Amino acid sequence: MRVSYTLLLFCILSVVYASAGDRAEHYSNCVSKCESRVCGDNYNIWASTVSLPMQLTRWTCVDDCKYGCMHAITDHALQNALPVQQYHGKWPFWRLAGMQEPASVAFSMLNFLAHYRGWRRMQRSIPDNHPMKSYYRRFAFVSMNAWVWSSVFHTRDLPVTEKMDYFSAALAILYALYYTAVRLFHLYATEVNGYEVRRTSSAPYIVWSCLCSLAYLAHVSYLTLLPRFDYTYNMAFNLTLGMIHNLLWLAYSLPSSIPLLRRFPHKLRSYRPPYASAAALFVMLTFFATSLELFDFPPWARIIDAHSLWHLSTVPIAMFWYDFLVSDALDAGWKVEKS
Repeated sequence: MRVSYTLLLFCILSVVYASAGDRAEHYSNCVSKCESRVCGDNYNIWASTVSLPMQLTRWTCVDDCKYGCMHAITDHALQNALPVQQYHGKWPFWRLAGMQEPASVAFSMLNFLAHYRGWRRMQRSIPDNHPMKSYYRRFAFVSMNAWVWSSVFHTRDLPVTEKMDYFSAALAILYALYYTAVRLFHLYATEVNGYEVRRTSSAPYIVWSCLCSLAYLAHVSYLTLLPRFDYTYNMAFNLTLGMIHNLLWLAYSLPSSIPLLRRFPHKLRSYRPPYASAAALFVMLTFFATSLELFDFPPWARIIDAHSLWHLSTVPIAMFWYDFLVSDALDAGWKVEKS
């Protein structure tokens, strides 16, 4: 529920323009007066009107005051052609069934479904004895987990949901880099019957697996033990992993005249499958989708913003990527040509 209209109207009377929403004096005054009037003497009245979705998503009276004041001040800003401000690092969104950012929640669930669809397709299309199938399945699982926590975080921005969202996203990005190196440098964990994939040594695989595991543990530990969450470091960590991942797949897509990688264990280094350009297209689409975050703007109708559009844009990209992985897994270059 929103804070009572009469209280918000009272607060609006003293509104003045400020550069940062939650640090502005009129916002602080509005929240303070609301806490005193609604969360103090009239708390029982407020509690009796709270809907079940609001209770399940753990909205407090103070949270509701902040929400109501934020939208009251935003209403005033729009009516007077003033810039819309952010509050506590977020644009003002209309909530729905207790969800703070319903569009981002919906688009996060669409991403979950895209990865679930990809997992189902790999289960049907890739043979069980393929050397990469287990890695691709785990990638689908960690990705689905990441989008579940993205949905939870955009439903309610709380310290625990924020950390679970960021840690799950980092795991998905790191695992994508992990399986990419295993795939492109042929570091398969086991010898697979039917594909005759041979390894001369398991040492590179063990070192790479340990390195990735330790990197993730160090990442989570660092962000957990700090007095305050280091957002700059977290972004740099994820961007670095993502860039390395994309560069490796760009190397995969290069023309056959630039054979940086041996794409398949039983083909010449110069062998380039006809669908290899799809890897480069994936990198380009990912870049353009991520660039949406650079064009931040107040949400349209207080529902759709650049971040939610980024979530929406990654849905077809994920589906496209699973199609590529299946095509790559079914290439004849995985098997020995019999004379």
